[in-house]
Amino acid sequence: MRAAILHTTGQESLDVRDDVEAVGFGPGKVRVRLRAASLCHSDLSAMNGVLPQPAPFVPGHEGAGDVVEVGEGVTDVAVGDRVVLCWMAPCGRCAHCERGRSHLCVASLRRLGTPNFRYGEGEASGFYGTGTFAEEVVVEREAVVPVPADLPYDLAALIGCGVTTGLGAAVHTARVEPGASVAVIGAGGVGVAAVQGARVCGAGRIAVVDPVPSRRERALAFGATEALAPEELKAVAKALPGGGFDYVFEAVGRSATVRAGYGAARRGGAVVVIGAGAQDDLASFSMGELFFNEKRLLPSLYGGAPLTRTVALAVELWRAGRIDLAGMITHRVGLADVNEALAQMRGGEALRTVVTPG
Repeated sequence: MRAAILHTTGQESLDVRDDVEAVGFGPGKVRVRLRAASLCHSDLSAMNGVLPQPAPFVPGHEGAGDVVEVGEGVTDVAVGDRVVLCWMAPCGRCAHCERGRSHLCVASLRRLGTPNFRYGEGEASGFYGTGTFAEEVVVEREAVVPVPADLPYDLAALIGCGVTTGLGAAVHTARVEPGASVAVIGAGGVGVAAVQGARVCGAGRIAVVDPVPSRRERALAFGATEALAPEELKAVAKALPGGGFDYVFEAVGRSATVRAGYGAARRGGAVVVIGAGAQDDLASFSMGELFFNEKRLLPSLYGGAPLTRTVALAVELWRAGRIDLAGMITHRVGLADVNEALAQMRGGEALRTVVTPG
């Protein structure tokens, strides 16, 4: 089959080849024929080493497709089921899973680097156990979430990570109240999903902040009430009652934007961190400001709730016409053109690019 492989961390282009085989099928596993994959900035972060992922590997973690084979012991997923992939598959047995916080389970991360693919010169793993830039993938049963057959593959792929991350941060982690003032720093796919989540919660004012004019203007179509350049945020926040926003969502993954978000939140407000950043990018706060301002720092991983719960919510809201998934897709390419799509993302223009593996 065809798949795109990154051979060395730091390379900017992928090797798209047709001699790749998905391996590892057996008890407790599921083979999925991928129909659509969504390109996320986290894929770039894994390629350049910001996120830990041993090379060689097949990037891509947002994907949707059909189950074509199930291993021994798999009884709750059947051949023909439409599914989205979960890049942090829960084990179902650890303390996090038992407490209903399966999105915090790190069992799958212990398998980083385990080969998921075989090709001419050797073996490759899949990004965080998935690897959706391929025509087929073998994953743990817990790494697939069934979705309704009427949900198009391309929209389902978005739900696999970006939409659930942003939507869940507003609904589950922040629990934005009706009438609240919200700022979202970063108008990529995750940021736009947070905008839509804040709108679903009934936020009265939603400001989106991004250095790229086309992205911040596009966010207005998803429920943002105003679009700001980064240098405008401080003054707008200071003019608000209480001297800042009730909630600030940081969807970039950098310490500088976390600090900007902290400054833009009112005393007693919340800064919700949803951007995936580097381990060595440290955000600094004084003990005095943390104590005196009582601003809450709320990291939100994968939507702040079990993925099955957030996926079901996203599907329900999509069916009700309360979130726009199709409008988030700005580019569509085949697997052979994935490097072109990566270049578009590096340029900051793409909101979400859908890759068709086959």
